[in-house]
Amino acid sequence: MDTQILMQKAAEFHGHECPGLAIGVLVAKYILEHKNNYSPDEELVAVVENDNCSIDALQVLLGTTYGKGNLIHLDYGKLNYSIYNRKTEKAVKFSLKTGGIKNKKLSRDEYIKQLLKLKPEDLFKIEEIEYHPPELAQIEESIKCEICGDLTMHSKIMLHNGSEICIPCYKKMRE
Repeated sequence: MDTQILMQKAAEFHGHECPGLAIGVLVAKYILEHKNNYSPDEELVAVVENDNCSIDALQVLLGTTYGKGNLIHLDYGKLNYSIYNRKTEKAVKFSLKTGGIKNKKLSRDEYIKQLLKLKPEDLFKIEEIEYHPPELAQIEESIKCEICGDLTMHSKIMLHNGSEICIPCYKKMRE
């Protein structure tokens, strides 16, 4: 699989090339090269532990998106990615190795080029993990918040003094 073509496709979606996007491209490249296909529905699930540019590469190259519910964000600030395949019932976790290749003498563009020359195994600790994927995305009934009137997923409604209210309204009442 040509890393440059993957990077170009990711950059078209993301808007520019950057080191974070290159990191996501390497994750996606590994997944695609190991008997996984683009996910038109929820066949693949990505659980990511950061919210940086790398996530855009996973969305466009693997088909794991917030909208389909097969991209789960855990706000841990780690460059870790767990990818689950619902068809094969296998999962793999990527953890960025310490040290990396960043050399202060490299320009940003040179750094991106260096990253894209790496094999994913050079940049990440890659390990098979137990297959415990998140549940399939749920479509829930919407309830009208009794304060602001916004429709809100039933599971996100808070009960306060017998009223069904959305989380932002609940937070305002608690201030």
